[in-house]
Amino acid sequence: MNWLAPDSKFMRAWGNLVDGVLINLLMLITSIPVITMGAALAAGQDASRKALEGEGKGVAANYFKAFKSNFAKATLLWLPFLLVLIGLVYSWIVLQITPLLIPKFALSILWVIGFEWVFALQARFENTVIGTLKNAFIFGISHIVATLILVAIDAVFVALLAASWFYMPGGLFLLAVLGYGSMLMIHVPITERVFKPYLAA
Repeated sequence: MNWLAPDSKFMRAWGNLVDGVLINLLMLITSIPVITMGAALAAGQDASRKALEGEGKGVAANYFKAFKSNFAKATLLWLPFLLVLIGLVYSWIVLQITPLLIPKFALSILWVIGFEWVFALQARFENTVIGTLKNAFIFGISHIVATLILVAIDAVFVALLAASWFYMPGGLFLLAVLGYGSMLMIHVPITERVFKPYLAA
């Protein structure tokens, strides 16, 4: 029964899963106004890292502390991403114009690259809003393998949501509970590996 020991790989993985679910629920609650979603994403990144590293006074305390400290900058970072996302969704659904395909693809790719890194950077480094935004694209392009892994993780989650919606609606509740908070528990080790040389400096 070694797998039930507190320090076993199974119990650590189980603990991480529980923390991920709690972070996801906190993110869902604090994202209800939509405009606060940037702060929720940054807080989720910070709470996930501290949960994995055993830092802080608990998941909820870490989350709300990070939410408060990142609120202003993360909100300013989220607003352009939200506006561009609305524009992209509109263009893909409504503007079915062939000459626009290349610009739409290019802007969509840039949006994804920036989104994968901007809130992780905001949660980890002190910088200006413009500096964080610029670094999100620098990291995303210069560390393209890590970016592709992050995108693949999110793509699998979105694909599972879509498959559940169409083929197994009962699974939506489980996916909603696990949510993006659990995905961040997988994201963080990847982003931290990229950030390590810069943290040492």
